[in-house]
Amino acid sequence: MPTNSAAVLASPFADLVVRPAPYPAPGPDHLLIRNRAIAVNPLDSMKQTTGNMMFGWLPYPTVLGEDVAGEVVGVGSAVTRFREGDRVFAYAVGMEKGSDHVAEGGFQEVTVASEALAAPIPDGMAFEDAAVLPLAVSTAASALFQRDQLALRHPGAAVAAGEEGEVVVVWGGSTSVGSNAIQLAVAAGYTVVTTASPHNHDRMRALGATHVVDYASRSAVADLVAAVGEARVAGLLAVGTGSAEPTVAVAIATGAKRVSLTSPSVSFDGLPKRGGPSVALVRIGLRLVAGNVALQARCLVRGIRTRFVWGSSLRNNEVGPMLWSRFLPEALAAGGFVAAPTPQVVGHGLENVQVALDTLRGGVSARKLVVTL
Repeated sequence: MPTNSAAVLASPFADLVVRPAPYPAPGPDHLLIRNRAIAVNPLDSMKQTTGNMMFGWLPYPTVLGEDVAGEVVGVGSAVTRFREGDRVFAYAVGMEKGSDHVAEGGFQEVTVASEALAAPIPDGMAFEDAAVLPLAVSTAASALFQRDQLALRHPGAAVAAGEEGEVVVVWGGSTSVGSNAIQLAVAAGYTVVTTASPHNHDRMRALGATHVVDYASRSAVADLVAAVGEARVAGLLAVGTGSAEPTVAVAIATGAKRVSLTSPSVSFDGLPKRGGPSVALVRIGLRLVAGNVALQARCLVRGIRTRFVWGSSLRNNEVGPMLWSRFLPEALAAGGFVAAPTPQVVGHGLENVQVALDTLRGGVSARKLVVTL
């Protein structure tokens, strides 16, 4: 019988432990993927350090992880786009409600993934490059294109009269979500202005941004407003801790009415890993609630709609098929869309997933932390 192992979160606040896991079977519309590279995300770190404050519906033990890339080793009876042996990357949704919290988790050797959230890896692309994409590109697409978010036109859609030259503002362009949002917005025909550290400005321009502003500058908001000029801002995307407030300030100055938020206003990186809640966790929770209430009140007065985006929400609307079945396979194969940011391989083997999470909490710039298998 085939075997499987997983890096398991056995209890709140615990380190991941590698141990045998059930060998899963794909459902009718699912793939079975032998993972060759997996990436870590802030969501995984937050779940580990906040206990049941985040993803409180997850049971223990559970398997975290959203980004996988590998080879198809099994297909469900209704699968039509893939066959065994195909190289694919996929969005693992084991952390989401209604999912199999073990079989569909990414931090294991073999993962069950929905055919609808998988795409082929082009020839010449390494598994570790493909692994940087799933959660980030899904979150970016959900923010930009969903009707309850910025509701932008999709890539390939015709530009309507009066929409020429519209601008999308991305605060946090060098992040995983930001790097994908820039490319998606440009593919949809928008001009993009973004923020990044000065040493990442050239990389932002290479992804398609027209103007790049130093996010740490005291004049960052004014510089973004100047870069927009007289153009209409179709929407703004705030990525990264502390991004919401300056992004809303840009919206107020430019008359924009929609802002999508991907990150909490406070950082969870400083929380200790310990077997119980801490004073620091309580303080962060209070700051999070107070900051969000103040931000929403400010936006309400100005007629600006702000909403947090959930990357997996595209499973339930037209954005998912557009992105995973149509846009990504063609754009990646043609070279019109690149895997970004650059992967940083932390190590080989599931025991290095915890190392990657610890490294992530220490701070990472313009890189995606990946573990190869």
